Amino acid sequence: MFIVGGFNCYPAEIERMLAEHPAIAQVAVIGVPDSRMGEVGCACVVLRTGATLSQDELVAWSRARMANYKVPRHLRLYDALPVNATNKVAKRELATEARAAMTVVR
Repeated sequence: MFIVGGFNCYPAEIERMLAEHPAIAQVAVIGVPDSRMGEVGCACVVLRTGATLSQDELVAWSRARMANYKVPRHLRLYDALPVNATNKVAKRELATEARAAMTVVR
């Protein structure tokens, strides 16, 4: 769970909604720091073969289907999501990588 401006966001719920997008083959959602909201969602996505997806397209598609505070504000594209020994997505690894790539302005 991560908190966006005081609202609880559950990654599994957002992932289920994003998995319905026609361009998304696999998705994991993590919380990343944000200077205004505290944390915001970051969608780590593996695209279907031949598909394309921009951050603006994802935000527009998501806003029509979920509350504004749940909409992922960042998009990171992967060839394959990292998995652990039990074949679950290694979200800690994704979070570490995403947070290292982003800086919080205070």
